[in-house]
Amino acid sequence: MKKFYLTTPIYYVNDKPHIGHAYTTIAADVIARYYRAKNKPVMFLTGTDEHGKKVAEAAEKNKTTPQQFVDDISGHFKSAWQKLNISNDYFIRTTDVNHVQVVNKVLRQLFKAGLIYKSNYEGLYCVSCEEFKTDKDLVDGLCAIHKTKPEKIKEECYFLKVSKYQSQLQELITKGDLEISPQTRKNEIISFLKNEKLTDVAISRQKEKVDWGISLPFDKNYTTYVWVDALLNYLTATNWPDKDFDQVWPPDLQLMAKDILRIHSTVWPAIILGLGLKLPKKIFAHGFFTINGHKMSKSLNNVVDPVKLADEYGADVVRYFLLREFTFGHDGDFNLERFAERYNADLANDLGNLVQRILSLAKNNQIQTIPDKTKTLTEVEKDLENLKFKDALDRIWEFVVTANQEIELAEPWKLAKTEPVKFAKFIGEMVVKISLIANSLAPFMPKTSAQILKQIKTQEIEPIFPKK
Repeated sequence: MKKFYLTTPIYYVNDKPHIGHAYTTIAADVIARYYRAKNKPVMFLTGTDEHGKKVAEAAEKNKTTPQQFVDDISGHFKSAWQKLNISNDYFIRTTDVNHVQVVNKVLRQLFKAGLIYKSNYEGLYCVSCEEFKTDKDLVDGLCAIHKTKPEKIKEECYFLKVSKYQSQLQELITKGDLEISPQTRKNEIISFLKNEKLTDVAISRQKEKVDWGISLPFDKNYTTYVWVDALLNYLTATNWPDKDFDQVWPPDLQLMAKDILRIHSTVWPAIILGLGLKLPKKIFAHGFFTINGHKMSKSLNNVVDPVKLADEYGADVVRYFLLREFTFGHDGDFNLERFAERYNADLANDLGNLVQRILSLAKNNQIQTIPDKTKTLTEVEKDLENLKFKDALDRIWEFVVTANQEIELAEPWKLAKTEPVKFAKFIGEMVVKISLIANSLAPFMPKTSAQILKQIKTQEIEPIFPKK
């Protein structure tokens, strides 16, 4: 059976992981857990992007070698994902030997097919993006993302014939054969392909200028452009071109932030088409979020560390907040005060009290409680399959709030004395509802879900979310 192949972008290791990296990875983890629970084999890939001039400069600044630097930062990403209970099946690093081998194979094949050629490049290059820029990409002469002035470079390098695929990509994306979501992002890419000429992309840097990278297999005087190297990680993880490759390929879902959608919608599919492989089924680009209304920035000292948040509140709370607070695909604002409010109101009050009240009543009145570990809210499943994480959690919380209202209305603590049969029936019905909530929350909050189901079974009750 083909696996559900799910990817995040691999994260650039010029610095430690922040809450934006966590957002994409948690979303991917929720999907991976959902499909595994449906008995679908899953291949969930994440990892780190470790080459390029920016990494070499960061290593030099930290008075270490590039390899030692990337080993350290990659370790921080692995630790962060463990802390956030990320269940990836493969953590890839672009310095891995098998990845270097795949990059060599791909470039040789594309070169042999006449899709790579040598020519002169003269233009702009943003070191922070590790990306070539055109005047249209700039705002007041600066990189739109980093607000820095790109370098003017002129050098001989190798190009990939991306322009060859312009009309084909436009048709594939328009028809949905390469699905891009949400619709606004699809429209942006179609408009770009329709109105602007797709240019061939430089895929190399001269080794004397950028030494920290994978050497071109057909010209050792050059290193592979970091973006091409990074994109090929999705192939490396599948054991391409071995015979079991098609048990994973093509990707069913590729998640990423909107700033890297264009390269994933042009250069990446051009490489795949050049290799004669099937295109990804779906690419989904989510939005950015600000921190208390401001762009996340070291200079503003507002970079949010997901590990510190998880240490204070627990991984499940971080996972819940990020996917409940923002509509996936849209921009949003991260607010620490709102985070604390959600913890106390939604989790400690609504969910924590619901579980504790019912199970305490059952325990005190010697009513056995048995969890149902199979059923979930059907509409939540549909939301998850459509990447509507906020809708799914909103739906679950409507169910939680309604259950609490039923308790207030029924006043079961009175029924225990006056109508024990009715009381026992009510407790049984509520336990079924709590099981439904726990099972539906499992992809989002795996530890909390397991804790609720365990408490139903053992009646060893302690606060799931202590008030803060």
